[in-house]
Amino acid sequence: MKHWAILSIGTNSTRVLLADMALEVPRIEIARSIGTRLGEGLRDSGHLGDEPMKRTLDALRDHFKAIRGHYIRLYAIATSAVRRADNGELFADVVHDLVGVPLKVLSGDEEAAASYRGAITAFGSLGSKEVGVIDTGGGSTEYAIGVGPSPERTVSCEIGAVRLTEDIPALAGYEGTLDLDTIAKAKAYARHMLEPILTFRKVEKVAFVGGSATTTASVVHGKKTKFDRISLSRADLQRTLVRLAGMSNKERRTVVGMKPHRADILPAGIIVLETALEMLGHDSAIATTADLLVGYLLQQRDRQPTHAYAIPH
Repeated sequence: MKHWAILSIGTNSTRVLLADMALEVPRIEIARSIGTRLGEGLRDSGHLGDEPMKRTLDALRDHFKAIRGHYIRLYAIATSAVRRADNGELFADVVHDLVGVPLKVLSGDEEAAASYRGAITAFGSLGSKEVGVIDTGGGSTEYAIGVGPSPERTVSCEIGAVRLTEDIPALAGYEGTLDLDTIAKAKAYARHMLEPILTFRKVEKVAFVGGSATTTASVVHGKKTKFDRISLSRADLQRTLVRLAGMSNKERRTVVGMKPHRADILPAGIIVLETALEMLGHDSAIATTADLLVGYLLQQRDRQPTHAYAIPH
C-alpha cells in the first residue's frame, strides 16, 4: 500500500482524504468533511474570526486522529478564506504546529489546476478531447480547460456559495422562501463575477467539482449514497433551485441528500453552477468527487516531490 493523506481547509468545510496512490486512479480509503465555515465574517472584517478558527482547528484535530498512522506522506492545503485573510499567515503557522507539516495556501490558479487534475480522472480515456472543470467552493469559483493532465488555461473568480449568500442574505432561507426577484438579482451578480470565463474557448466536456455540485447531485437523486461521477443538467440545477427556493432553511435541512451545513448556501452554489454552465454554452456536466484533494495528490505524484513528509514514528 502507498497511502498518502491530505488535509484541506476551505471557506465552508474542513476535509481529509486518505488514498492509495499506487494505482493509476487513486483509491479513496478515507474521505471526511466537517462544516466549519472558516470564512464566516471575513468579508466585513478582513480577518479570520476566533470562533471560525477554533471550529476549523477542532475539525483538523478530529481528521488528523482518523488518519494518523495510516499514511506515508501528508500534505495540508488551504484555499480562498485563508488566502484572503489578513491573519492567514498566523493561522497557517498554528495549523503547521498542529499537524506537523506546512500549510500550503493555494493561489486561485493553483486551486484551479489541482481541481482540473483531479476531475479529468472521472472521464477515463479522453484522447484529444478538451475538457473544462468548474470548481465552485465557498469563497471562489475556479475554471480550467485543457487536454491531458495539466490545464492550458485557468482563472479564479471571486464568487462562491458562501460569499454570494453573504452578499444576498435572503438566499439562506432564514427569512422564509425566496422570491423571483432575489433569484434574478443573485444570477445577475453571479454572471458579472464570472465574466472572465466568457473569454475561454468552448470545450467538448465539462466537469463540476466541489460541495455545491456533489450535494446538488445527491439531492437530485434523492439519496446520500456515495458516487464517483454523475451527470447534472442545467434542468436538474434549475429544478433543484426552484424546489429549495420554496422552502425555509429548516425545511431544506430535511431534504434527502442535503448536508445540513450546506442548507443555507446551496441555492447560491446552484446559481453559480447553473450560470457558469449557461455562460459556457453547455447543457450538462459531470459532477465528480475526484476534486481538488485528489488532484493535488496526483500533482505531487506527477512531480515526485521531495518535500512530502513521512509518517512520524
